[in-house]
Amino acid sequence: MSNTRNKNDTARTRAFRALSNPNRLALFEKLMRCCAPGTTCTTEQAKEAVRVGELGDGLGIAPSTVSHHLKELNRAGLVAMERSGRSV
Repeated sequence: MSNTRNKNDTARTRAFRALSNPNRLALFEKLMRCCAPGTTCTTEQAKEAVRVGELGDGLGIAPSTVSHHLKELNRAGLVAMERSGRSV
């Protein structure tokens, strides 16, 4: 698999590509439990439900790897991220 991005990728292709990684899929599933299906969590609700530092717990993922996977999910348009100082 190439690390280059194809300019013709559709949003669905990018989403499936991001979720094809088992760790990213597990992280995404944890994030999906934040709010009810079909709704959007506010930043405050997301902060209360899931702490980014705790996302890798139980998955054996280092915090730096969690950060990388979140970046890829964000790049695919599956999650939104907000930076506040050193926290995301």
